[in-house]
Amino acid sequence: MVAIAALQTSMTGLSLSSNSFLGQRFSPITFPSLLPGKSTEKQCPIVMKLKRWERKKCKPNSLPILHKMHVKLGDTVQIITGSDRGKVGEITRLFKHNSTIIVKDLNLKTKHVKSKEEGEPGQIIKIEGPIHSSNVMLYSKDQNVASRVGHKVLDNGKRVRYLIKTGEIIDSAENWKKLKDETTKKPEEAAAAA
Repeated sequence: MVAIAALQTSMTGLSLSSNSFLGQRFSPITFPSLLPGKSTEKQCPIVMKLKRWERKKCKPNSLPILHKMHVKLGDTVQIITGSDRGKVGEITRLFKHNSTIIVKDLNLKTKHVKSKEEGEPGQIIKIEGPIHSSNVMLYSKDQNVASRVGHKVLDNGKRVRYLIKTGEIIDSAENWKKLKDETTKKPEEAAAAA
């Protein structure tokens, strides 16, 4: 009988308000002692858990936090884990909010596409899937070796990335000029092909 009374009092102490959801605390539940003569009460806070997709960390202005990565667009990398381990490719896209990259013609996934019009058959196509940036290492084409990346300041005050094993500087003016030329040619080539 005493246990039922204690349960009823603890349930009336539980109040749900509009601000008690989305990871905020409910009002604490108090459990009175069931033993006669002892009146110590323990508080047990309840915190609601969010779904996995609701836990993305954001800044106060509601924009997602962008992670710093050791790779940049156009870098040549070698995959160090997974089914494509040891393969070398070039980075075509970066996703800084979850620190993933897409490497050209690697980590291919099969996608089934429905037909858009009547009479047109559906397709099975291969698309490049994202890889976490921690699963790749920068690769030197000259010496055929993968290496970690280091940072140093040159004599002219410019901060550059270099490969630790070989000492090869990655961020040179020629590399950026080549990358800019490739990105500007792509729309022109698509227009010429059409």
